[in-house]
Amino acid sequence: MIYLDGKGILVESVLLKSIQLPRSLANAIEEKLEAKQQAQRMEFVLQQAKREAEQKRIEAEGIRDAQSIISEGLNPEILQFKSIEAFMQLAKSPNAKIIVTDGDMPMMIDNCTESNNSVNTRSPRKIN
Repeated sequence: MIYLDGKGILVESVLLKSIQLPRSLANAIEEKLEAKQQAQRMEFVLQQAKREAEQKRIEAEGIRDAQSIISEGLNPEILQFKSIEAFMQLAKSPNAKIIVTDGDMPMMIDNCTESNNSVNTRSPRKIN
């Protein structure tokens, strides 16, 4: 409560409506708010990029660890056993297959592709 000296008037509250600021002041306020929103937006984008980078780093570490564990357990005998298992499963299917082996590790050739040696597996050639 404010008393006006010598007037005997008591002012309890004042309601201000429709205040028109000078255009330059209004522009300055708007620019400040826009700059603040832009800074917040950039902060959000930066945080999002950091989260994505952290997620990719964790995923890469997981892949590295999995590959390390797998490579520690692999040896030529296991690879040969797994390839034999795979070819046993392929042998059960009714589709035509061509399997080439050097005595160590079998290799299947798809009927629709050509190897680098220009050997066409679609039409076998007779060698004299």
